[in-house]
Amino acid sequence: MKKSEKVWFDGRLVPWEKATVHVAAHVIQYGSSVFEGIRAYSLPTGPAVFCLDAHLDRLWNSCRVYRLKVPYPRDEVRRAIMEIVIANGHTSCYIRPIVFRGWETFVVDGRSCPTHMSVITVEMGKYLGQDALENGVDVGVSSWRRMAPDTYPAAAKLGGQYINSQFIAMEAADHGYREGIALDINGYVSEGSGENVFIVKRGELYTPSLANSILDGITRRCVMTLAGNLGIPVHEASLPREVLYLADEAFFCGTAAEITPIRSVDGVALGSGKRGPVTTRLMEEFFGIVEGKVLDRHGWLTPVKG
Repeated sequence: MKKSEKVWFDGRLVPWEKATVHVAAHVIQYGSSVFEGIRAYSLPTGPAVFCLDAHLDRLWNSCRVYRLKVPYPRDEVRRAIMEIVIANGHTSCYIRPIVFRGWETFVVDGRSCPTHMSVITVEMGKYLGQDALENGVDVGVSSWRRMAPDTYPAAAKLGGQYINSQFIAMEAADHGYREGIALDINGYVSEGSGENVFIVKRGELYTPSLANSILDGITRRCVMTLAGNLGIPVHEASLPREVLYLADEAFFCGTAAEITPIRSVDGVALGSGKRGPVTTRLMEEFFGIVEGKVLDRHGWLTPVKG
């Protein structure tokens, strides 16, 4: 990624280098932030933001769980996202709104701290590599488990709990994998370090449920909708680890990963070891919509306007 010219910070556009936070800020000391990852895609008519309202819904919901009040009205945040995409001259980009606690105290309960917000945009390619969409990625099951339901709120997108994701990603890289898949506290399949997981068996889709300590992924919801359009059955279920090895196909999905095929798990090739037909159909539908080649029949794309 390369830096952009401007960042929207506490209600105004500032140069990238000026968008700074004090080292004493609660967010640095304790990870007290809520964020979203959103993509804007390049269409023939200009950039458009993918599932903007769904992402804003989740941002507000995550803040509610964390007892963190978004310091700006939703309409203003929506305008800020449009404003920063235009200001940085993006045709496509990754958008990172983040709400966080600043400096007031080192007490763990930081609700007395001032709340800040920024919207960052950067140009972003394929998260798991340029070749990943065509050839798939090799992944390993992580030794790090996802959090138990009474420890962290997996359905909320909180900055501090991404330490868990960092351990998963670092271990995967150290073992020569492109990404890791974590199990939940009961040993069932959960998700990647930053992606939801689907497997394909006998032409049907299976994915962990919200009870398996996963983020309620917005791209995950879109995949399920597309599968319904294509007549592909979808099952949300607790999946034992061995199901990963027995899958005909598997793929990650998420804002960053989009839809990325999984080629092997723990060195075990899935199916033919290549991108499978069900994954291909879903990818064609997904990228057809976000690239403006297929009608956006679900209203997922919001044109960027000043």
